[in-house]
Amino acid sequence: MGDMGTTVGAGTTGRAGGNGNGNGNGDGDLRASDGRVPGRRGLLTRTRLLEHTRDLIGTTSYRDLKVVDIARAAGLSPATFYQYFPDAEAALLALADELVGEGRERLTRDLREGLWSGKEAYDTCERVSSSFLSFWSDHGSLLAVIDLAALEGDQRFRDIRTSMLNAVNEAIAAVVADQQNKGRLPPDLDVTATSAVLVAMLAQTSGHQYGITNYGTTVEALVQAMARQLYSAMTGRKPPA
Repeated sequence: MGDMGTTVGAGTTGRAGGNGNGNGNGDGDLRASDGRVPGRRGLLTRTRLLEHTRDLIGTTSYRDLKVVDIARAAGLSPATFYQYFPDAEAALLALADELVGEGRERLTRDLREGLWSGKEAYDTCERVSSSFLSFWSDHGSLLAVIDLAALEGDQRFRDIRTSMLNAVNEAIAAVVADQQNKGRLPPDLDVTATSAVLVAMLAQTSGHQYGITNYGTTVEALVQAMARQLYSAMTGRKPPA
């Protein structure tokens, strides 16, 4: 079979030392079942399998995704696939786990680094909204799989989704709390509820952006609509005209 790669146990993502909750915080070592770390060729093969898994979920229901289809698309044998993953679902979990780190960085960067006073605050809200829409545009098929599996009660995918969006919750909550401390928001405003509602708006709108734009609006209009809601909720002021 040639390449010795990672053998992933059911319900894990293939990260040695990981806690299986999809938070992307394992030690990063990808090990075979006998404990060996795969070499460069093995890592490239694993990446190749994941890339073709990602491509296939763009055209195939994740319930219908089969090991033989992934292997064929990658130009490999099913036996090679099984060196790395026990089934197609494990490959999906690995992809989802890898997405967490990118999501936490991209979706919180402008919240963490943006300015939150005056006209600059509205510009920050536009960038946050645009980041959500572009992230879902880049990874829509995989995010749809995560959402569907989470809604069906799969705790592994639910934990992955929660880990990614909790970072956004925390970033928004930090801004709202700071605005309260500066007297810009009412002291009785519930920070946790506010951040949860705003994250839900951003994620749900981004996840359905293509359906929404099919009704005659534009991505630019969605950015503006979300930015206005963010601005009002996070500054206590009327959005600029």
